[in-house]
Amino acid sequence: QAQLVESGGGLVQAGGSLRLSCAASGRTFSSYVMGWFRQAPGKEREFVAALNWRGGSIYYADSVKGRFTISRDNAKNTVYLQMNSLKPEDTAVYYCAARPSMIPSIYEYEYDYWGQGTQVTVSS
Repeated sequence: QAQLVESGGGLVQAGGSLRLSCAASGRTFSSYVMGWFRQAPGKEREFVAALNWRGGSIYYADSVKGRFTISRDNAKNTVYLQMNSLKPEDTAVYYCAARPSMIPSIYEYEYDYWGQGTQVTVSS
């Protein structure tokens, strides 16, 4: 059974950094688009970043451009989200997702597999 497991969340001060990881198992996701979404308390889940299997097509939400970097290691079936210059408004549960396509998407309904989420809290 396909499974995505996020890790690396935690509590960090504003201006700090965190690196999230998403380990995929149960199938090979190397040809899938991998994405990150987040959901803050009381808000809807929103797109953060996504990339295709080669990493040649990458999308970012405007709110994280220049601060976050998505990458993947297909040999390890793992995708990463490096988050720098964190702000309190980045506080959310971060979810990893996989889409059976060559084209990244910002829409969560286009992703078939989801992780359980990891909490990121940024203090001011």
